[in-house]
Amino acid sequence: MKIVILGAGQVGASVAESLVSEQNDITVVDIDGPRLRALQDRLDLRTVTGNASHPSVLREAGIEDADLLVAVTQSDETNLVACKLATRMFNVPLRIARVRAADFLEDEQVLGREGFEVDLAICPEQVLTEYLVKLVEFPEALQVLDFADGRVGLVAVRAFEGGPLVGRAIRELRVHVPTVDARIVAVFRGDKPVAPEGDTVIRAGDEVFCLAATRDIRQVMQELRRMANPVRRVMIAGGGNIGQRLAKSLESDYEVKIIDRNKKNTERLAGALHNTLVLTGDATDEDLLLEENIEDMDVFCALTNDDEDNIMSALLAKRLGAKKVIALINRSTNVDLLQGGEIDIALSPAQATIGPLLTHIRRGHMAVVHSLRRGAAEALEAVVHGDARSSKLIGRRIDEVDLPEGVSIGAILRGDEVVIAHHDSLIQADDHLILFVPNKRLIPKVEKLFQVGLGFF
Repeated sequence: MKIVILGAGQVGASVAESLVSEQNDITVVDIDGPRLRALQDRLDLRTVTGNASHPSVLREAGIEDADLLVAVTQSDETNLVACKLATRMFNVPLRIARVRAADFLEDEQVLGREGFEVDLAICPEQVLTEYLVKLVEFPEALQVLDFADGRVGLVAVRAFEGGPLVGRAIRELRVHVPTVDARIVAVFRGDKPVAPEGDTVIRAGDEVFCLAATRDIRQVMQELRRMANPVRRVMIAGGGNIGQRLAKSLESDYEVKIIDRNKKNTERLAGALHNTLVLTGDATDEDLLLEENIEDMDVFCALTNDDEDNIMSALLAKRLGAKKVIALINRSTNVDLLQGGEIDIALSPAQATIGPLLTHIRRGHMAVVHSLRRGAAEALEAVVHGDARSSKLIGRRIDEVDLPEGVSIGAILRGDEVVIAHHDSLIQADDHLILFVPNKRLIPKVEKLFQVGLGFF
């Protein structure tokens, strides 16, 4: 696939990194030459320096025979104009745009055929807000992801010493929760995947990915993780787009405080939020945190635009007694260093928001794609097409499918029915399969499984 990516920032670079190893022809456009050179030094791709909304720059990037345009610059206007040009001048089949402004997102005519002709508009701030809300709802989890329109959940937890299933084989999960059908689809010990076979023993410290109907997730988590008391109090550092969106999403169900050092910003926040206590101050100020009873906070979210401030305020909040701390870290190299230490969750905005993009870019019919473990792994909801002659999946049991090593099928969605997959589960046409892929380099092999042979047409 020939892909033109506009914008070499965090999102653009992450998209390029995810796709460049999958036999795609990728060109990245940005006005920042040094940033492009740094990207080209790391990845096998072309770069073009220039304004992404100029037709001459798009032509130089090869837009005329591109299969896909991914417009993810910092400017909504640039992204929208590029999509319009890609449609009307260059006939690009699929166009994805990063759009932040609510005025654009809320008016279908602006993005549709009468407007800028965007096939998919992604608002990273909204995707990230929804991701954070899940982490507040499930404070024991490292990651919580939805499939099948919210009916199935995939949750990652750190197994703790003394957990009912810790020190026992995976097959014993059914003994402990006999009324719940669940599946452990992956186990990571350190940075290495461990095959989740029936006799695999869960150890304290393992990162365990478990799939179950959303209604049963909490019960399954109890087997691996000491369950915390329900979250009641949340403190947010940073009143920018993400901080405001998160406060607005939480304020009707939780006691929320938000801190921002800019007085004009806090005045704006006070007018926009109804049940949130808005404070002017510095979240790295120990006296302020103590004065606002940081020790009573169930979750502290550091969401400013400054990585260092987020790290410092999260570390300080944890030391002063906050039960769970989450820090937004833009520089992806810092995420791996900080995750799982004093900071419970270090969150990369680019990795958290890349899933919707990948859903539309992956070959085959992908209903949902989630990026896991800072981009190293993926979870997919893929649709099976064809018939028994043309498909490598239809009419076969799970244990008859030639899955790449480490890849597992966790569940089958059949109409309104959710079936947790077992070795003898039979795959039918139009099933949605939820798969865990421990290494993204295996994605092309997984995509081939879903390809339909020519005999079907």
